[in-house]
This record gives sequence, C-alpha cells and structure tokens, in this order.
Amino acid sequence: MADPETTPDTTDEALAPEQLGAYFALMESVSLLQHAVEQQVRAEGDLSYVQFQLLARLAAAGGRLTMTELADGVVYSRSGLTYQAGLLERAGLVTRGPDPEDERATLVTVTDAGLARVARVMPGHIRVARRLLFAPLSDADLHHLGDIMTRVRDHMRALPPRSAAPRRSRAASRDAARAATEE
Repeated sequence: MADPETTPDTTDEALAPEQLGAYFALMESVSLLQHAVEQQVRAEGDLSYVQFQLLARLAAAGGRLTMTELADGVVYSRSGLTYQAGLLERAGLVTRGPDPEDERATLVTVTDAGLARVARVMPGHIRVARRLLFAPLSDADLHHLGDIMTRVRDHMRALPPRSAAPRRSRAASRDAARAATEE
C-alpha cells in the first residue's frame, strides 16, 4: 500500500490501470446507488436526496443540529443548505431558529411531520441499500468495505472543502485571533 505521506498527490502521471478501474467502479457504483435512492425518496416521500439526508441526519442526531453541522455532515454548500432547509420548513418538516448557545448559529429542528416522513421513507431506503449495496457482499467484504471507506473518507476530510470542514468554535476563533495579535 502506498504511503500517503510520501506519495505525491500533485503528479500529472496517468493512473495505473488498477487505480483507474477501481476509481471508475467506485464512481459508477455511487452514481447507481444515489440514483436509486433519489428515485425511492422522491416516490415514497416527495423529497430530494439532499432533503432526505438532512431529515435523516436530524432524526439520527436527536432532532436538532445547527445549519453548519448539517452542511458539514452532508458536504453541501451553506447557501444550498439554506435553500433546502427553507423548502423543508415551508413543507412543515423542520423549523429554524437562533441557537441559544451561539447567537451566530441557526438551529434546525425536525418536526413531528418530518420524523413521520423519515419513518415513511426509511423502510424503502433500507431495501434499496440492502438490494444494491449489501446483497453482493459477505460479512468479511462488508467489514473491509467499511474499513476502506472510513480511511478514504478520513483522508479526504483531512483537507476538506469549506462545506466539509468542521467550523471552529467561537472560543477557538477568539483564542486564535488573540494569539495572532500578541505575536
């Protein structure tokens, strides 16, 4: 296995045939799975894929997250998330309001109607995931896939785009600003 610390990532050399094959297989698999999920959540919940992700993440997090936490979790632009949250709010599936712990943050809360929509869509979502992703895998394959994709995700998040970068807390930002002025 290549050492990411010593393997240059800025080279213009072509990918090896095995790398190119793995890349195309991954991208095609992700596209096929996402397409099937998009069809399922649209048909069973009248939701876009992103809207389903937002509602499902809120439900999994106990019902409340900040807009930044949502954007970071689904790797979606903050402006796009604001638009999607607005659509969900108009549909009565979420509410938005100030975060009592951070006046700069907007807190998104899933409503009972939003939880009911997730509950309605989730069984079909599970069927799609099982049929397309998990059916061809053994238990050992699943373990390896989980390990591999966790490492890939963690590597990608080491230098994330802005929407995926965890936002520093207000205290950390204040401490960094103070340290910069003291130098």
